[in-house]
Amino acid sequence: MEPLLELRDIALAGRDGRPRLQQLSLQLHAGERVALLGPSGAGKSSLLAVANGLLSPQAGSVLWDGVPAGRGRRRQRQQAAIGTLWQDLRLVEELSVQQNLNAGRLAAWSWPQVLLNLLLPLETDACRQVLARVELDPGLLPVPVTALSGGQRQRVALGRLLRQGARLLLADEPLAQLDPPLAARLLQLLLQLGSAPRGLLLSLHRPDLLAGFDRVLGLRQGQLLWDTVPAAVTAEQLEALYAGGSGP
Repeated sequence: MEPLLELRDIALAGRDGRPRLQQLSLQLHAGERVALLGPSGAGKSSLLAVANGLLSPQAGSVLWDGVPAGRGRRRQRQQAAIGTLWQDLRLVEELSVQQNLNAGRLAAWSWPQVLLNLLLPLETDACRQVLARVELDPGLLPVPVTALSGGQRQRVALGRLLRQGARLLLADEPLAQLDPPLAARLLQLLLQLGSAPRGLLLSLHRPDLLAGFDRVLGLRQGQLLWDTVPAAVTAEQLEALYAGGSGP
């Protein structure tokens, strides 16, 4: 079976010309939950942006389900199968919680439905169910995102990911603004969502949360230092990974 995601010899440079990713290769198959560790500036967000097609590498290739990125409608179909939870959340501030949740369905909707979402509360029952899964009060559906706390906003972004129903799930530090008990519960939800036929690649800043992942990647200065199972990660590996602070 072809991997959900394959990166082959990816190279990516920043605007200043410094490397952000260097000859990076990896595969992620359906049913795999993969954690990505590394210091700030290691290239974790860049890797996720290449994986979902937001950034095009200077060298190397990206394949989704064994197929290179296409153009036009084929590319739209490919990217609709990829759900991303960004560190900055990328919610539409002026819209309601319900409208932001429904943004996860836009790729599957017709243009009339997309426009109606700006005017009317659509698919309310489905949105209520999603809020329950991320432990938010359904009474928040009509509330503007601007009125929410940081933790509530993060859970709305996770709810939008649930609404999308993507096969490849990418998440960039999704637990950073949550208290430890809630972070642990939502991590378990993400791990459940990453089971077959889906897959999960999740950037973490806490090595103590690796239980439940199938693999863990160590990224530093745009290079993969190791790809192993969580139980095999040693204190020496973590010390070398984080030594000296951030990379480029």
